[in-house]
Amino acid sequence: MGAIYFASDLHLTAVESCAFDQWIEFCARVAADGESLYLLGDVFEAYVGDDDDSPLRAAVVASLRRLSDAGVEISFAHGNRDFLVGAEFSASSGARLMAEVEIIELAHRRATVLHGDTLCTDDIAYQTVRRQLRDPAWQAHFLAQPLAARRAFAAKARAESAAHTAMAAASIMDVNADAVAALQSATAADWIIHGHTHRPAVHDLRAGRRRIVLGDWPRVASWLRVDGDAAQLHFEGRALSL
Repeated sequence: MGAIYFASDLHLTAVESCAFDQWIEFCARVAADGESLYLLGDVFEAYVGDDDDSPLRAAVVASLRRLSDAGVEISFAHGNRDFLVGAEFSASSGARLMAEVEIIELAHRRATVLHGDTLCTDDIAYQTVRRQLRDPAWQAHFLAQPLAARRAFAAKARAESAAHTAMAAASIMDVNADAVAALQSATAADWIIHGHTHRPAVHDLRAGRRRIVLGDWPRVASWLRVDGDAAQLHFEGRALSL
């Protein structure tokens, strides 16, 4: 049995980038001793459909296929930036598309894994937009548009998101404590593992339970590695043992 890896919020933008170089190094690490890899959303800074012919999409698919062919089980959760990753991406990369929330077993621990944006319930404006973007009818209409139009929309959406983040109070950009408690209760989780907030940390919950937040990658690679009872969260150039 090998290690189980978790990563989120890579926000990859181009093959020729430091973040992509870190991604390739991380894939080599996973290939060396990994049994499975959970990618919990926002692997891409923007994703406009499985028919995107960008070099980045092709390179990510190829790197995941190499891991899959080497025997690593890959699970991919939709984030708020790559919610349009679909069946063709899954088939070509070998990555299984996850449900919005999944429960997995990590040795003697029961873990709930998700992207994490659904926990940020105080950000009402974001949650309103999210409901629209996740609507199947909206997605079908969007994917029917030419690639150029979709790319322009994505660029505009990223600019609006940056403006919203800059103006919003820091508190509403983080998870809501009641939402976390409700999720923990509903799933009976020992651990909740998510990304999205770009605030890597390990938070103690009631009764010895924990919420583990993965870091974002544009600054430095971040991941969680679990191997039996041993677990380490890597972020900002350091490793935190759980």
